[in-house]
Amino acid sequence: MNLILRPVAAEFSKILTTRMWWILALVLFGYIALIAGGLSALFGGLQNGSISPDAVNTGGGADLSTLGTLPPLIYSFAASVGYVFPVLLGALATTGEFRHQTLTPTFLATPKRGRVLGAKTIALFAMGAALGVVGLAASVGIGALVFSGFGIDPLLADGETWGLIGRTVLAMAIWAVIGVGLGVLVPSQVASIVIVLAFTQFIEPLLRFASTFTQITADIGKFLPGAASDALVGESFFTLASPGGALLTSWQGGLVLLAYGLLATVAGYFISWKRDVT
Repeated sequence: MNLILRPVAAEFSKILTTRMWWILALVLFGYIALIAGGLSALFGGLQNGSISPDAVNTGGGADLSTLGTLPPLIYSFAASVGYVFPVLLGALATTGEFRHQTLTPTFLATPKRGRVLGAKTIALFAMGAALGVVGLAASVGIGALVFSGFGIDPLLADGETWGLIGRTVLAMAIWAVIGVGLGVLVPSQVASIVIVLAFTQFIEPLLRFASTFTQITADIGKFLPGAASDALVGESFFTLASPGGALLTSWQGGLVLLAYGLLATVAGYFISWKRDVT
């Protein structure tokens, strides 16, 4: 048991003794709080009539029925928008080992490199879940307060809401595993950051938008990482445009998302993790 716990404890120590994790957590909270608070106020005001549809250029006919139930959509922002943060954490925690050459003493202490990578994956899975809690504190905490202020039920007593919360934590944890896989696959820290930001902020959103044009492309697009994550969580603004609501089921989305992380990690293990690090 110590052979497993000691490497995991060492990985937690590496992460928690740096400023990286709490800086990402603070930025995540502020980012999600701003989006969730603003949109819940906008849609809440439109729904209860305190904000005129003409004031936001809706043409006098704001129809919120196409948005479904508002609270879960707002709460889902923790994952649908905030997932980039656990990916960055996982990638930075891994590439930092190559950049600062801390892998050398790590491998001397634990020669079995697969065990080290497994411990890092476990530690980042837990840290990703923690970032999920931070994101939910912003989306659910702020969103529920704003909805209550507009007289809208925040659905916190609904079992489905808590199911969404649990799945969001799981999705964020898996995204951190994907970050670990990316960091192992692309050891350059700068390159990893560029790939994460370019893919999550530009490439995948464009691919998901393009996939909505036909049913065939929609069937392919639902296997993109972000789409799989949204399927796992169960709610997202980004899925509203999917033709026919073409989505994976929750468990299918979770498996697809986990497969991305495991494939990247295994590939990185054979491509770069087993190389000399001196």
